[in-house]
Amino acid sequence: MEKELLKEGPVLDGKGRPIPGYSRKSTLVYDRKAIKAPPWRIKEWDFYQISNDRLCLQFTIGHAAYAGQVSLMLFDFAKGEKLLDQSKILALPFGSLHMPENAEKDNTLLYKKDGVYMRFETVNQKRLLTCRWEDTEVKIRLERRNPNSLVINLPFDEYAHAFYYNHKINCMTAEGYVKAKGREWKFDKKSSFGILDWGRGVWPFHNEWYWSNGSGWLDGEMFGFNLGCGFGNTDTASENMLFYKGKAHKLGKVDFKLGKEYMDPWHLKDREGRLDLTLTPCYDRTTRIKLLWVNNCCHQMFGKFTGKAVLDDGTCLEVKDVVSFAEHAVNNW
Repeated sequence: MEKELLKEGPVLDGKGRPIPGYSRKSTLVYDRKAIKAPPWRIKEWDFYQISNDRLCLQFTIGHAAYAGQVSLMLFDFAKGEKLLDQSKILALPFGSLHMPENAEKDNTLLYKKDGVYMRFETVNQKRLLTCRWEDTEVKIRLERRNPNSLVINLPFDEYAHAFYYNHKINCMTAEGYVKAKGREWKFDKKSSFGILDWGRGVWPFHNEWYWSNGSGWLDGEMFGFNLGCGFGNTDTASENMLFYKGKAHKLGKVDFKLGKEYMDPWHLKDREGRLDLTLTPCYDRTTRIKLLWVNNCCHQMFGKFTGKAVLDDGTCLEVKDVVSFAEHAVNNW
């Protein structure tokens, strides 16, 4: 029942309802003015994550209209140590952040205020992320190694004008540095990878999801995956896709099976026998945000993935010790 959107068109129809489906690039056109919902219900964010086999760096610029956030976090998940945590909450930002309407076209997203400078620049599918915040200086360069990505436009059964337009780009090599507190941490492009989680939409106040995304090398070839469930009506567009040798391979629905504790192994399996991954966690990055009406909690579990993934042509890939994450989020926002 999943629908691939091959032709360019709007995210929303003339009545403000989502046109559901998935694509491998920015096929749909997002227009903030076409949303048929109160402005305080619109949510938009750009989230970048850069990681290697022990360090993870995260940038966020985003808002839920009535509350926004600019943040920078660095942690060593191999040691279970938080190294840097900078966050600024923005009250009533609404449209003042000027979030881009396309995740792939050249654009610049800039926040510069009260001593905080954060800039995301996209040029020819290469990205430069820079930040200066008190004594912190960050510069990261990202380069795509696969022209395909995962794009979904989901409806919600609860509300006709609710939608989730999301673009996830992984299989990006990353290089750069973080300087803070008299220390320096470096990311080498041979062993560091980047993710963009780009989200726009309107959805119910209470929501829950499971998400996993990873990139790495398998026998010298770039391999990646995006997996998720629980958020919106995924009958026409699940967010499950494999990436290998420059191509994208669509999967159907995937189930996340957890143990009694978050640190127990996670099992991620599809319903057609093409995916069977086990995540053995080593670190639980738990985040909680409480502000005004916002009450969010997310357990992002880092560790190693092992198992199998089957491509569209039947090729079975052995996945062994790919370092990445899976998360469970429960949000009220």
